[in-house]
Amino acid sequence: MNGDASDITAEEDPTPTTTTTTKEENNKNSDRNNKENVNSMDPELFSCLLQPASADLDPGYIGIRRLLLFRKAESGVRGRLDWRCNGKGYVAYRNYIRRPRNWELQIPSQASTPGNSGRWLPSLSPHSLMFEVESWSSSRDLRNGNLASSHRTSFSSTASDNDQLRRRGPEPGYSFVGMHCIFDQCKASVTVLKFGHMSSDLLAYGASDGTLTVCTVSESPSIIKQLNGHSKDVTDFDFTSNNQYIASSSMDKTVRVWELSKGICIRVIYGVSPQLCIRFHPVNNNFLSVGNANKEVTVFNFSTGRIINKLVLDSEVTSMDHDHTGQLIFCGDGQGCIHSVTMDSHSGALSRSHRNRSTGKQKSPVTTVQYRSFSLLARGPVLLTCTQDGSLTFFSVALEIQGYLTLRCSLKLASRVHSIRVSFCPLLSLEKGEYIVAGSEDSNVYFYDLTRPKHACVNKLQGHRFPVVGVAWNHGENLLASSDLYGVVIVWKRAKTS
Repeated sequence: MNGDASDITAEEDPTPTTTTTTKEENNKNSDRNNKENVNSMDPELFSCLLQPASADLDPGYIGIRRLLLFRKAESGVRGRLDWRCNGKGYVAYRNYIRRPRNWELQIPSQASTPGNSGRWLPSLSPHSLMFEVESWSSSRDLRNGNLASSHRTSFSSTASDNDQLRRRGPEPGYSFVGMHCIFDQCKASVTVLKFGHMSSDLLAYGASDGTLTVCTVSESPSIIKQLNGHSKDVTDFDFTSNNQYIASSSMDKTVRVWELSKGICIRVIYGVSPQLCIRFHPVNNNFLSVGNANKEVTVFNFSTGRIINKLVLDSEVTSMDHDHTGQLIFCGDGQGCIHSVTMDSHSGALSRSHRNRSTGKQKSPVTTVQYRSFSLLARGPVLLTCTQDGSLTFFSVALEIQGYLTLRCSLKLASRVHSIRVSFCPLLSLEKGEYIVAGSEDSNVYFYDLTRPKHACVNKLQGHRFPVVGVAWNHGENLLASSDLYGVVIVWKRAKTS
């Protein structure tokens, strides 16, 4: 029996060895088949199978969720591939998918009629706030009732006009809900525009064809008066404190005084050189200060038109502004210098006090001189200046030392061919920072924070098709007007902030 038992054992030993070999081969074949199946398997089904099962979740829900996520990711890849096939790049595709949709804009189409100037565009839905920095359609397209289908965004860390917004988006105080209205009846470039003194809806702008247009930007925007009289470019104008009169200067060497209620010119003052800038005295509106190309600052009697006093500077006087007391005039000249001139509010006598020379090698004319009575950054009065080569400077003003200027900060923008103006953002600057708004030759309106030299640009508005040369805030600072070289004036509406 022992022999039989050993024989049985010897006979049974080969069996498990054969079985083990067969299993290993089957496992290898199974793994190979599984890999082939995985490679040939539908990726959507495979992604569903990868979702781990959970005791507290429905497996069907997990699979559907995984399937939807996969389709979402795959649709983006396929969409980008299709976009590249059309000769476009990824940046163009990104701008395309982030463009405002029709349901987000909710702006009805407007009829394309020549007399549709000053039309009112309804306020946008809250969804449009996501795109306040982005591009609107060009003003000419808006006239035809078509909103922009393009969506442009750019990013940079330089302080040029091509400055791009930081990826976190604009500051809440600079959110705009869009265009409030558009005035496009002017056939020449609009070189200067201003809101009325302490006014939120009275707007005027001068053009290179010599016309001066006065309009209202209330809920029903319209043109009030068209003032014709100048034969050449309107270089500057100013409102009286009660907004009843406008005084304008021109390249035709004249200064004209207009009565707005009647829309007529009541006085013409002739000069011997182009009149480049003009301001009413803030305290005594009977004094009218004018700078001309003959290097002169002249004080006229508003009632009689006679010369009260005259002061000669080093170069042509291209821009000027009064302080709030009326005892100082800050004048910018054609060499980039800023002059502080004292003025007697009773007699109109002028005298030079200080001069701030331009530090640049190439002298460029000053396009903007704007005074503000208080700034958080300077803890006192400040002066903003800008030259045609893009040098923007911010001074603190020592009124007790006859307007002595101390440089606080500066910003170098792209050099300009045209005379482009800038402006303070007074109410917004009281919250934090030191903000300004400026036009540019790339047809955008830019907002800069002077306290952030590395990321100065905080927002931009797109809507013009030609260089933006003029910008102006209304009194409430809820409307911003901008003008371009093609004669289009756009009034932007700022979003309400809590």
